[in-house]
Amino acid sequence: MVNMADVARLAGVSMATASRALSDHPHVAPATRARVLDAAAELAYVVSPEASRLAGGVTDRIAVVVPHLSRWFFGALLDGLESVLREADKDLLIYHVGDAADRKSFFERLPARRKVDAVVVLGMPIARPERERLEMMGVHIVAAGGQIEPYPFVSIDDMVAGRQAVNHLLFLGHRRIAMIATNDPGQPGWPIRAGRSRAYHAALADAGLPADPDLAVTVPWGGAAGAEAMAELLSLREPPTAVYAHSDEVALGAIRTIRRAGLRVPEDISVIGIDDHPLAELTDLTTVAQPVRDQGALAGQVVLGLLSGAATDPGITMATRLVVRGSTGPPRVA
Repeated sequence: MVNMADVARLAGVSMATASRALSDHPHVAPATRARVLDAAAELAYVVSPEASRLAGGVTDRIAVVVPHLSRWFFGALLDGLESVLREADKDLLIYHVGDAADRKSFFERLPARRKVDAVVVLGMPIARPERERLEMMGVHIVAAGGQIEPYPFVSIDDMVAGRQAVNHLLFLGHRRIAMIATNDPGQPGWPIRAGRSRAYHAALADAGLPADPDLAVTVPWGGAAGAEAMAELLSLREPPTAVYAHSDEVALGAIRTIRRAGLRVPEDISVIGIDDHPLAELTDLTTVAQPVRDQGALAGQVVLGLLSGAATDPGITMATRLVVRGSTGPPRVA
């Protein structure tokens, strides 16, 4: 077993200095602290939770790992989480892992950061090696805005949300329905988005409609990408009469392209998104709403329950609802 003496020896410092560096003591030179952290990372050293408690009890700090800080979805999740934990006198340490380099650095140094009582992962996938690094900390792990096995999570069912969106278009009478699916190049492999695609194909199959591969386009997340995808769909010999987008931002980008092409929404083409972004109501966008802030708040309650030793639901799936506005209507009669 690796111990603090091994870390101190590799870093070339005393045991006392190594201990202060690993506990973020202010009277440690930055270069020394970096050397100790590098040694701890190289040895995969983890500060014992029991020893940490003996030294000073619980930290009352919660780590939050988030892939994006500028996007509305993650900001709403974080807002809900912070409101609950702040009320319980817990502090949040936010770790932004926006690209592959950030992720690699964060997870490599993670075991030496045993200075929190729990970790909350917001809306991002965790690969097996990353899970192993998380679990080395010996603290509770909770997922919000998505499901990550085998940790407690708070999320929606993306398959259900997608079915609500596509079924609405089918109910209106549309039979040539396109899908603009999205991926996140910075966060590959996120499985919940696949649920929104599966919903599209399942709904068409249940309606007895063939799946036309030309009507399914996958683009990077964002409004500009949605606009480009819509231009591709409009170039088809037989364009769709309705478009189902994986997110409201993508749907709004599609609407911009439709209008610039001289077409009307929904008279010529209907558009529906998912999420109920704050701009959805302002732009009269039909969408499937999910309670984003509530997911963050509920995840905070799950964390507090775990810390208190209370029984906790291993998975909480929150309901979504169809919000019909002005961007969808029956198909135009030929």
